Amino acid sequence: MTHSSPSPGAPRAGTTGAGTAGAGAAGAARSGAPLVLAAAALWGTTGTAAHFAPDAASALSIGAATMGVGGLLTFAVAARSALALLRGGGAALWCALLGAACVVVYPLAFYTSMDLAGVAIGTVVSIGTAPVVAAVLERVLDGARLTRRWLAATAAAALGCAALVAAGSSGAGGAAGDRVGAGVALALLTGAAYAAYAYAGARLIRRGHSARASMGALFGLGAGVLLPLFVVTGGAVVSEPRGVAVAAYLAVVPMWLAYGLFGAGLARVRVSTATTLTLFEPVVAAVLGVVVIGERLSALAWAGVALIVAGLAVMTVRRRITPSRAGTAGARRRSRCTG
Repeated sequence: MTHSSPSPGAPRAGTTGAGTAGAGAAGAARSGAPLVLAAAALWGTTGTAAHFAPDAASALSIGAATMGVGGLLTFAVAARSALALLRGGGAALWCALLGAACVVVYPLAFYTSMDLAGVAIGTVVSIGTAPVVAAVLERVLDGARLTRRWLAATAAAALGCAALVAAGSSGAGGAAGDRVGAGVALALLTGAAYAAYAYAGARLIRRGHSARASMGALFGLGAGVLLPLFVVTGGAVVSEPRGVAVAAYLAVVPMWLAYGLFGAGLARVRVSTATTLTLFEPVVAAVLGVVVIGERLSALAWAGVALIVAGLAVMTVRRRITPSRAGTAGARRRSRCTG
């Protein structure tokens, strides 16, 4: 029996199907990770920027300004597609409403947690909680498996976060124990809210909506609640030029621009992966605290930064899959199915 040889342009046996899909998924993950890391870097500037707000400005007003004004901008650039998503009703509307509720909770809890427990502890606990909650949501609602790569990366980053918290606690000295405890509790709520609205956004994207439409719907609905709150509480923010400048920066850069990048990244990576990558935020916050504000980090804090970076490296650096290796894997899978 003779066999015709494949044409030069045809795919080799074993490289179609699973092999091509695997390479495509790996490429999407590689392109999505830098987008999420860029968003996390911008988020890492929030604590430093808020440091320059007027002393009389409350944490609630700063949070409402950031996500309220920024949410309105996010909605404005995708108004037509976001409204189409909401008018479609059904499961997409419910998903958007639940995600928007978490968008409202997030800034109010986050900025208050930093006010009570300090910037370092509030930021690290908030961001450090999110990957765990996101993984639980994916496991329970989607049946997703937790990979060894994710477990190793998250474990290293979590240890780094714990080191930063320990270093921050030993250096704070001024906050009362009950204030710190309340701040940590709000930080845990922040992390859960962040993971939940990230999951809601990713679910909308998987249903065929664009990243802009999904983010626009979530944050547009959230802005409908946060903007009136800012009107009531934001007098101290807008009473001084520097307050207006801080609010404008927070709304445009770490909110509108960063969430545009984050939404694009969510279209390419899983929510649990994205939330782990955003653990880069406290690294940026810590470095800016040293360079801009003049804070000092102990050896333990720098060790925490190193652990987080190592965890992110585990998550983002992927082994290259060659066509022959992908084809061999695909052939093995087919032989198990037909054998």
